[in-house]
Amino acid sequence: MYPPVCKAGGFYYAWVTYMTRDDIIKMAREAGATVSSFHGRFVMYPDDIERFAALVAAHERKACIDIIETYRIPVGNSPSGELACEWTYRALHEIRDDIRERGEQ
Repeated sequence: MYPPVCKAGGFYYAWVTYMTRDDIIKMAREAGATVSSFHGRFVMYPDDIERFAALVAAHERKACIDIIETYRIPVGNSPSGELACEWTYRALHEIRDDIRERGEQ
């Protein structure tokens, strides 16, 4: 499933990737999770969980920014339509910058 993206004349779909099970396992291992030899399940300690949460949050921020940067706004065929389009782009860029800033905190 891809979220609809508006473009003059109809809806198109942006190429958006979602986290897969493999992505989650890879991030868990990167965060320090290990597989228990006793019961074969992942084991994470508090520090591992914090690192894992940070990796997931970074992945989600990147996905949100990708959606914003590929979003197409219908171009108005009037001065007011073009102005609304310009305002929307400015608002999307502010949102994108806010998302990036949250990742730097």
